[in-house]
Amino acid sequence: MNGFLASLHRPQATPTAGEARPFRRVAALFCGLLSCLLPGPAAGATPAWWAPSALLVQPEAATLYLGGRSGLVLATNRQGGDKGWTTQLSDSVTGLAWADQPARVLVTSADQSNTISILDPSTGGVLATWPAGHGVCSPVVSPGRKRLYVCNRFDHAIGVHALTDGQAWVHIPVLREPIAAALSPDERLLAVANHLPEGAANAPSVAAAVTLIDTGTDTVRTHIRLPNGSTSLQGIALSPSGAQCAVVHTLARFQVPTTQLEHGWMNVSALSLIDLPRGSLLATVLLDEPRRGAANPWAVAWSPDGRLLCVTHAGTHELSVIDAPALNARLATQPAGQLVPNLDFLRGIRHRVALPGKGPRALVVAGRQAYIAEFFSDTVSLVDLDQRAVSGRLALGTEAPPSLEREGERLFHDATISRQGWQSCASCHPDGRADGLNWDLLNDGIGNPKNTKSLVWSHQTPPAMSTGARTSAAQAVRAGLRHILFAVPDEAQAQAIEAYLRSLRPVRSPYLADGALAAPIKRGQRLFEDPQVGCAVCHPAPLFTDLKAHAVGTAGRGEAPGTRFDPPTLAECWRTAPYLHDGSAATLYEVLKTRNPEDRHGNTSHLNARELGDLAVYVLTL
Repeated sequence: MNGFLASLHRPQATPTAGEARPFRRVAALFCGLLSCLLPGPAAGATPAWWAPSALLVQPEAATLYLGGRSGLVLATNRQGGDKGWTTQLSDSVTGLAWADQPARVLVTSADQSNTISILDPSTGGVLATWPAGHGVCSPVVSPGRKRLYVCNRFDHAIGVHALTDGQAWVHIPVLREPIAAALSPDERLLAVANHLPEGAANAPSVAAAVTLIDTGTDTVRTHIRLPNGSTSLQGIALSPSGAQCAVVHTLARFQVPTTQLEHGWMNVSALSLIDLPRGSLLATVLLDEPRRGAANPWAVAWSPDGRLLCVTHAGTHELSVIDAPALNARLATQPAGQLVPNLDFLRGIRHRVALPGKGPRALVVAGRQAYIAEFFSDTVSLVDLDQRAVSGRLALGTEAPPSLEREGERLFHDATISRQGWQSCASCHPDGRADGLNWDLLNDGIGNPKNTKSLVWSHQTPPAMSTGARTSAAQAVRAGLRHILFAVPDEAQAQAIEAYLRSLRPVRSPYLADGALAAPIKRGQRLFEDPQVGCAVCHPAPLFTDLKAHAVGTAGRGEAPGTRFDPPTLAECWRTAPYLHDGSAATLYEVLKTRNPEDRHGNTSHLNARELGDLAVYVLTL
């Protein structure tokens, strides 16, 4: 099974790709509309697993709405008991929102359809379906402005729709993969969490950012860069007063050799607080403890009174409940805008609640109760925030044993199989893809960091690692368990993880959604297949790699001249930036234009700017 939100990255546009963006938006809307006309799953069909991925509590009511990767949406009583209605949509649910006057449940769905469904909260009936951007998720309603904001994750933009008819009239470019958004109480600012860092991975500082959008002008006010190594941003939430924005993420120590795991030597989990009025980073604090990691923070939410800050830890199956006033009091003694590296900083003001289910992700807080969707257990746990204890659990009714690939997906995201719970496989490979960073792994020496590779088709395209240090993905999985998670390899676990990795499939490129790009794509394909250019020699279809090592003149610091590298598959190349083994090229255009010494990476020096752009945009469609 694929992750309910497939990651991707369209690099900063090549000349051709950049000019095509307006056409792509029109085409994406058309494709979304067309998908609405296609038949979905049979009525009443129930999947083996819901895989709950989104939660919504109806304001001033006793109803909880839940959406799953299976495409199911459920209305049920908050405290359990009788379920209300169940509606089957045609695609994975990536977000839920509530709209008043008239009352509606808004559902974003992505993977294939990329749509916004409008449901009747009483019956679950689908009242309308609106087309949206690629990878649409995290819907946010602005009641005063009668707007709906959505993260079009794979278009690297925020879409703005009219609540009345779904018309999309604004497309606001942000950074890389906007995955979550939150609106200030006065509706003047929209805070957006960009999932991954953009740009070259060998820069002195590599970090993802939070974008603040002025909703009055529909323009970006500022991008707030988080500390070096910040990646895999997930949840974002604004305090009830509107004074602070909280975002949770992984903080990678990627610029040192991976010699140990303890004490967060590789990855730590972080909470960053932003001073919203000033538009600046207040501080970043670590959610781990000295000998106990809190891997893969996923969602964050404030209590209605602003006194508690809650965080789900998808890797360690916990909920953190933090005393927000006490946290701010401690931060007042620290320099503003800095990382607080003390792993004891939250001692005495944070309580870790062990949850009964696996993979806690989506989170909502209503009154003094937290609701947590447990992705791999098909359950929702209720936590009493006064007692800091689990007070109930809603089962979705599925009892089928997990398939081998689903069990492998769970293990891939499970940090409890790692030493002290510091990280999971997904910490460096979110959604089975890449984190946008270079890592100095010890399998090929020290001092020669390599860019994280996507794991799509990893088993079909041996060897593993840029220099072929592992002869196969199977060997790499077992070595990763031993040398990255510092765990004793368990053969059953390794085989399950392999099943999950084998199930990963490339996602349709957003560049294919635009008919206006047909001519550049065709021209680029001819260049790609031209023996005089030579791209297809090392990257032949259908795997787009020849499974052989080549010296392409890109060896850098710590590597011998003439080092041979394994050409990666170009499948899903549009989402795997930065490029080359050392992540030194931010875009494919840069690979062809400036990172191709002596034409050893294809004969491209004779191509003009338009031809290079055509070639790059074709590769971005694979």
